[in-house]
Amino acid sequence: MTSNLDCGGWIVRKRHKRAQAARRRKIYDVGVVAVLLLLFLVAGPPETKANPASDALRARASDQIYNLDRDLAIETFREAIAADAQDAAAYRGLASALWLSITFRRGNMTVDDYLGKVTRPSKDWPAPPAETQTAFRDALERATALARKRLGANPNDADAHYQLGAAVGLRASYTATVDGSALGAFRAAREAYDEHERVMTLDPRRKDAGLIVGTYRYVVAVLALPLRWMAYVAGFGGGKERGLHLIEDASEYASDSQTDARFALILIYNRERRYDDALKQLRLLSERYPRNRLVWLESGSTSLRAGRPADAERFLNDGMARFAHDTRTRMFGEDVLWLYKRGAARAALGRDKEARQDLEQALKTEGRHWAHGRTHLELGKLSAKAGNQAAARKEFQQAISLCESDNDDDYADIARALLSRS
Repeated sequence: MTSNLDCGGWIVRKRHKRAQAARRRKIYDVGVVAVLLLLFLVAGPPETKANPASDALRARASDQIYNLDRDLAIETFREAIAADAQDAAAYRGLASALWLSITFRRGNMTVDDYLGKVTRPSKDWPAPPAETQTAFRDALERATALARKRLGANPNDADAHYQLGAAVGLRASYTATVDGSALGAFRAAREAYDEHERVMTLDPRRKDAGLIVGTYRYVVAVLALPLRWMAYVAGFGGGKERGLHLIEDASEYASDSQTDARFALILIYNRERRYDDALKQLRLLSERYPRNRLVWLESGSTSLRAGRPADAERFLNDGMARFAHDTRTRMFGEDVLWLYKRGAARAALGRDKEARQDLEQALKTEGRHWAHGRTHLELGKLSAKAGNQAAARKEFQQAISLCESDNDDDYADIARALLSRS
């Protein structure tokens, strides 16, 4: 993003190139499965062999998850398990809800987390509660065991392959995002990929299986070349367009993973700068899950990336008014993001006084270091615009320090380039 800026000379440009090369070398630190945070949040496809009571409870729990009623979802999934102790999808749903409670406390549930590297485990993140980790592993082990048992009885059971692939895929996501182990995540991801490719072979109608297969194909296609070859050798297929097409098909297929596919598309469309397509998915989700604050936040963020600050401010104002009296627990650092994003939008609109008010309030609010770092960056731009170079330099220096401390190298580079000009 800094390549279009005047970096102040050859030395800064050379430093930036070295930083880019270092980021490419370190991409495996994040792991090929990091993108999957937005997946595997629901109980399972409609074909799963549960009784009607469990089916209805899982459907209710899925709605609760997507409406950010996490605690209610955990209890409802437990009710589904009580209704049918052989329902692998209910156990997986419980594990998903428990995992979501960890990411919610850590504040790494936004597209920003997955466009860069700020989702890489930080020393500042709180350790997950021991009881939550135990409950997660117990539920996931039960889901996996039930799926393997079904496959033992019928190796060509497409839905059993689906359940197993979804369970080990969830393990991959947890391992990457909570444990911080790229290698462990890679192993589980390979099994998930194989299982869902098998589903598509056994039953080509199962477009929901294309979500995992398509996601991994896309991820492999955008890896640096040496890592891409490693993924091919390990058995992953590639092809960005093919992967995206599979995810898009899953988003149109009536199943419990349809919403997962739409969330995945929001991330990928943002990465591909297909902002109108991302906003279309966000509109569908806001209608389906009206209690999900983060959908409004992401709509504002996507509009900001698209260079539409007026639309961004409108989304953010609407969301802040709509949820002003929402007493549910917020994601860690969520309030900082609302204020930072609106401040950035107002700065882009030339409303500097209002922008500064939002940004200064953001710095007084608890949040992730990268969010505070980007807030300092915006304040530095405002100070530079006002002709206060000393204040601008101070803000840019703070931005660099905070962003680097939270793996936000891209924005640290932007601040560094601007500092060289001030």
